[in-house]
Amino acid sequence: MSTAAPRLPLYRLAPGVYAPLHALTKAAKKDLDPTLVELLLIRASQLNHCAFCIDMHVTDARKAGETEQRIALLDAWEEAPELYTEKERAALALAEAVTLLTEGFVPDAVYEHAAAHFEEAELARLIALITAINCWNRLNVAARIPVGGLS
Repeated sequence: MSTAAPRLPLYRLAPGVYAPLHALTKAAKKDLDPTLVELLLIRASQLNHCAFCIDMHVTDARKAGETEQRIALLDAWEEAPELYTEKERAALALAEAVTLLTEGFVPDAVYEHAAAHFEEAELARLIALITAINCWNRLNVAARIPVGGLS
């Protein structure tokens, strides 16, 4: 755990990185429920310890109408099943599996549970969204992008 200053102004030094990743994120969000999107972005960012993204997506979740209780308990969503729909739980499990890649793969049971709740095109966008936020998280954490600021 580091409290050191930002390492480098990543997006200024590599301007060609931002636009394509932003375009991927925007395309992945298409036709997905905005509150579900924000829950997934927060959860992956929690797993990756990306304070910049957690802060941004908590703010966006509030704007999308998400409740404080569901945001606060997202880190323990499995212990609060009454707060999240079965569809949301399936998506959160998928987000965790894709983010952590336990033993190098997404378990069939997790994928099949998500596939039971989302049409194939939605599932493809969910996977793209989860992949995109993991990329954002890794860039921001590696460059130590501070909460509330871009470099």
